Amino acid sequence: MNEPAFTPSLRYPDPALEILDPSFTKYRIYSSAVERLGSGMRWAEGPVYFPAGRYLLVSDIPNNRVMRYDEVSGAWGEFRKPSNFANGHARDGQGRLVSCEHLTRRITRTEFDGRIVVLADRFNGKRLNSPNDVVCRSDGSVWFTDPPFGISGDWEGDAATPELPHSVYRIAPDGQLGLVTVELAGPNGLAFTPDEKAIYIVESRAQPSRKIWRYEIAADGATLAHKTLAVDAGGAGAIDGICVDADGNLWCGWGSDGRPGASSADLDGVMVFNPAGRAIGFIRLPERCANLCFGGPKRNRLYMAASHSLYALYVGVRGAA
Repeated sequence: MNEPAFTPSLRYPDPALEILDPSFTKYRIYSSAVERLGSGMRWAEGPVYFPAGRYLLVSDIPNNRVMRYDEVSGAWGEFRKPSNFANGHARDGQGRLVSCEHLTRRITRTEFDGRIVVLADRFNGKRLNSPNDVVCRSDGSVWFTDPPFGISGDWEGDAATPELPHSVYRIAPDGQLGLVTVELAGPNGLAFTPDEKAIYIVESRAQPSRKIWRYEIAADGATLAHKTLAVDAGGAGAIDGICVDADGNLWCGWGSDGRPGASSADLDGVMVFNPAGRAIGFIRLPERCANLCFGGPKRNRLYMAASHSLYALYVGVRGAA
C-alpha cells in the first residue's frame, strides 16, 4: 500500500499546529513538530501505550492485525495477526492489554504469559454488537462502548444482525457485566476526567451533529447522573476517539462526517477543547484521525492513529494519569 503524502515541517513552530484560543499557546512546544512513525495500514484505530516496554500498539482493523511501534528503536511491525479485527485497546491497572474485538464480539484481556481471557461477550444471554472503545478505571472496572459498526458489513468483521441496542457497559472488578446506558446513538470514544469523577462519551451518530456528553459517576462507581453536553461538533465535523490531559482538556480525533460538500482536508486532524467545551487548538494532519492517546516516559507525547498512519507530537502537557 502506498503511503499518503507527508512532509514533516522543517521550520518551527510547525504550521500544522493552529492556536484557536490563546490558552492553547502553552501546550504548543515551539520546537516540536508532527512526526509520522509508521504507515501502510488500511484503517488505524485504538492506540495504547505501555510505559514498561516503551512501545505502542495500534489496530489496523481491516487487515485483521495489531501493529507495534517501539519508541526506543523506532521499529515498526506486526504485534498480533489475526487480531479478531480488534478496534479499541486499553491498559489495565496491572499493565495488561484489554481489547475490543469486532469479529468475536467480545472484550478480552491478554495475560502476561500470552493467554487471552474473555471478560465479556454477552449481555442477558445475547451477543454483544461489536465493542468499539474501552477505558479502565483505577477501581478495577472496565468501561466500553458497543455500537454495531463492526457487524454492519464484512470490512471490520462479519456482517450480522444486532441483538442488542447501541450501549455502554461496565465490567465490575468482580467480573460482572452491567449496562450503563442505551441512550446514545453510536457510542464511540470515551475517557474519564483526571479525577475519574466523570466520564466523557462520544455520540458519533447524533443528529444533526456529533456530540460529546459528560456524565457524573455516582458514588456507587457504576451508574451515571447529570448528563451535560460537553462538545457539539457542529457543521460537518466528526468526532471519533478521545483522550484527556492532566488539565482536563479533551483531545479529539477529528475529520469530516461524510456529508456532501464537506472537505476532509479542512477537518482532518485533532481538535482540542478546554473543560468548558471551547475549541482552543487544532493539529492538522494529512489524514483523518480516528483515535489518540498520550504516551512516552513523561506522558507528554501525543500518539495519533490517522487512517493509514501513526503520527506523534510532543506537547506541553501530560496525559491524565
